[in-house]
Amino acid sequence: MESQLVLHSFRRTTGNSFSNGPAPPPPPATNPTPTPTPMPQRPALPSSNDNNGPSGSGSKHSKLQGGAIAGIVICLLVLGAMFAFFVIKRKSWKLSRGRDPEQKEPLSPLASGFKQMKSIKIISTTGKDQFQKTVSMSLKPPTKIDLHKSFDENDLTTKSVTRKISLSSIKIPAYTVADLQIATGSFSADHFISEGSFGRVFRAQFNDQKVLAVKKINFSAFPGYPSDLFIELVANISRLNHPNLAELVGYCAEHGQCLLVYEFYQNGSLCDLLNLVDDQSKPLSWSSRVKIALGSARALEYLHETCSPSVIHKNFKSSNILLDNELNPHLSDSGYGDLIPNQEFQESEENSGYRAPEVAMSGQYSLKSDVYSFGVVMLELLTGRKPFDRSRPRSEQSLVRWAAPQLHDIDALDQMVDPALQGLYHSKSLSRFADAIALCVQAEPEFRPPMSEVVQSLVRLVQRANMTRMSSSESYTRRDRESGDCAV
Repeated sequence: MESQLVLHSFRRTTGNSFSNGPAPPPPPATNPTPTPTPMPQRPALPSSNDNNGPSGSGSKHSKLQGGAIAGIVICLLVLGAMFAFFVIKRKSWKLSRGRDPEQKEPLSPLASGFKQMKSIKIISTTGKDQFQKTVSMSLKPPTKIDLHKSFDENDLTTKSVTRKISLSSIKIPAYTVADLQIATGSFSADHFISEGSFGRVFRAQFNDQKVLAVKKINFSAFPGYPSDLFIELVANISRLNHPNLAELVGYCAEHGQCLLVYEFYQNGSLCDLLNLVDDQSKPLSWSSRVKIALGSARALEYLHETCSPSVIHKNFKSSNILLDNELNPHLSDSGYGDLIPNQEFQESEENSGYRAPEVAMSGQYSLKSDVYSFGVVMLELLTGRKPFDRSRPRSEQSLVRWAAPQLHDIDALDQMVDPALQGLYHSKSLSRFADAIALCVQAEPEFRPPMSEVVQSLVRLVQRANMTRMSSSESYTRRDRESGDCAV
């Protein structure tokens, strides 16, 4: 009973803290104490269990109100964090494009406020509850930027860097301009030899009686190739080494001059020998023509299949085949391919006669376009005609168009042969030579053979010709012995 009275007294003193109604009146023996005016509250949401809210409904309503307020605060703080993120990112972008107004030195893209990672803690307290949220924002750029690389906004790919060639890597001697001027008579007309696609060639005679050829490279004809890369050109050419290539023996890079010094070849170019107007000069024999074709083929085979990477000549023609005293061919202008862009550098009739069809259409050179040009030179050796000759009838002006359909016709082939040979050739050798030409000058580049196959076909031709010559010599000797005409 006593315990019940105590419990009853406790309830009357504390009141129902879970009820939303007014507190009960004090006992009559005591004076009423003023109570604070209750704050206006949002109406509680109805409970799914009791619409009138019996004992305990006030607690649920209070928690729901606190959760709603906390949610609103969190949303506002998250929005504020996002706004701060974009402000920081925009400021970083401005700093990366210009100068920070608070700094004296311009900022680099990596020093413009980028951080690896930022964490923003959002803490909210409402009543007795505490809410905490961590928002992580990555302010790191998507890719690592190398400040030492050159790039623009739209291209982050690595760009090629011009290689610096050391002069110590060049093993050939360097001449002075003064030495070459003395040797060429200040590049006078008396020492002038010829003018090619890349410049003029002069004969240089030194005090020790040694004769060389000096080529003055004319870079103004190649605006896409700066003259300051001349040393790289020299280094590339000096690395080429083959007995059928014109030998580079020196260079000069002084006072803006770009000069290449070569061995001098006494018999000039194949073009000159095939187009002689001097009746006293002896024309090239058939065996000499085959020899020249084979040596030139070996030079191209070396450039295409031995050099790594392969070297495309791009300017193979009879005027670039130089002949020594024994009529051995030496291909000049090798290694100049970088000077020639993928478009025709000269619209001359001479060069147009050597161009493969795909080069004439697209300007794209390849190993197979060199093979085509080689076939044109073989046609020159066979017929003695120029690749393009406007003085002839229209149907015969282009050598390839005129000759290609007749290469497999024996009767027509005999009519095509250079009259200067005067019939001094073997018919089978002529036919095999024409077969090699037909393969090289095909219109489709994929059907043209590699130069190694061309070399092998010409080697077999020479071997068979030698065997035929030996058998003919033996038959003549046997016949002379039987007739008794042989000297004892």
